[in-house]
Amino acid sequence: MCGIVGVVSANPVNQLIYDALLLLQHRGQDAAGIVTQEGRKFFMHKAKGMVRDVFRTRNMRALPGNAGLGQVRYPTAGNAASEEEAQPFYVNAPFGIVMVHNGNLTNARQLRRELSETDHRHTNTESDSEVLLNVLAHELARASRGAPLQSEDVFAAVRAVHQRVKGSYAVIALIAGYGLLAFRDPFGIRPLCLGRGADGSVMLASESVALEGTLHQVERDVAPGEAVFVHEDGRIETQQCAAASQLMPCMFEYVYLARPDSIMDGISVYQARLNMGETLAKRVVSTVPPSEIDAIIPVPESSRPSAMQLAQLLGLPYREGFVKNRYVGRTFIMPGQATRKKSVRQKLNAIASEFKGKRVLLVDDSIVRGTTSKEIVQMARDAGATQVYLASAAPPVRFPNVYGIDMPTPGELIAHGRTVEEIRQWIGADALIYQDVEAMKQAVGRINPQVAGFEASCFDGHYVTGDITDEDVAALNAGRNRGSKDGEEDEEDTSRLSLPNADLA
Repeated sequence: MCGIVGVVSANPVNQLIYDALLLLQHRGQDAAGIVTQEGRKFFMHKAKGMVRDVFRTRNMRALPGNAGLGQVRYPTAGNAASEEEAQPFYVNAPFGIVMVHNGNLTNARQLRRELSETDHRHTNTESDSEVLLNVLAHELARASRGAPLQSEDVFAAVRAVHQRVKGSYAVIALIAGYGLLAFRDPFGIRPLCLGRGADGSVMLASESVALEGTLHQVERDVAPGEAVFVHEDGRIETQQCAAASQLMPCMFEYVYLARPDSIMDGISVYQARLNMGETLAKRVVSTVPPSEIDAIIPVPESSRPSAMQLAQLLGLPYREGFVKNRYVGRTFIMPGQATRKKSVRQKLNAIASEFKGKRVLLVDDSIVRGTTSKEIVQMARDAGATQVYLASAAPPVRFPNVYGIDMPTPGELIAHGRTVEEIRQWIGADALIYQDVEAMKQAVGRINPQVAGFEASCFDGHYVTGDITDEDVAALNAGRNRGSKDGEEDEEDTSRLSLPNADLA
């Protein structure tokens, strides 16, 4: 998962892209980058760190031009420690192309071999995004055949990319002297939307909040398999470039990843979380009688809408029992379990008066490893709670995700191979209630009936691209996560989705 943005305007875009990246910061805090174009020349600055730290005044002044791209990085493939793998990526032929990518290619290894042995193109990093850029560059060269680039050449190249590339990808690229190209994988797994500013500027971004927050009117989402070509004068051409397409966005976007004020593929993230709370209420009643619950307390931040809806439907008090320190970094990027456990206590503090002598139902958006949930349940007990129940607005996370969310390996997932009762005992809650998979899909899907379904592989084990085997999952995880069993991990763990509920302010 990353956050990407692209802009074509009649005015300088460096500040506009910076502002958009701040609004997308929740999608990645490992690295940030901006590239702008003035004439036929690109100007780029990228580095590890948060947007506010990567870009200083001197950096912004060195980014002239009326078109550009930006990305905030959350690494799911490649080397998380390498600054070279920060995006945007650049190739000089054909034409000169810079690109940002959100997603994960499931056949990156095969493509890397093809690029080397057949296409004779060199990749210099372990990043699948650099692989995708080189595939796009190769297909643009084939389609244009050495002549000036035409719109139909661009769409032909994207059609060829769809045929070669597997996995999830939302892409924005600048082609020097021609314009901005954006396209989305045939299943629309990763989000991408299009909008315009009052001055005629055209912006594409991962979430609608980036458009609205920069005073752009959201026009629509880019369709699965569709390519959008924005000429340098702002003129837009579009074409469906996939032989077959079906809208199946990632369910985890609505559960946790996206900002609640975003609308993605016609679905309000906030409404989706309210609906999850509604269906969760039915599960709670069947497990713990409401008369045995004194208060419903969310685990900040993503679970709040679900917890509020749950409390309203059950007629129970909703209380804020945890205060969040907003100046501690996201816990799931901490490098080892010892640091991770310490940061939970630094990040959340219990309000003792909301727990002392009470039977509380804690509501979390999801439970991944379970280590955070275990710590939070203990925090509630230490604050004086007599009974601590835990409800997850999402179903058990039982399977790895291969489409751009760096889920832990199966052995690190607390729900993999365990019953709900075994998970409850390990976490230490008096009761554990999970969302139902099908109920969740129906609850979110009814907001927009045009959505064919959801990519929910981490919950149901179904990989919508149809090309993933157990061997593929093992290969994709090899060398990426080295955690040990039983929900614990060692100091070499590199997963970026170890702990839920870590939204930025």
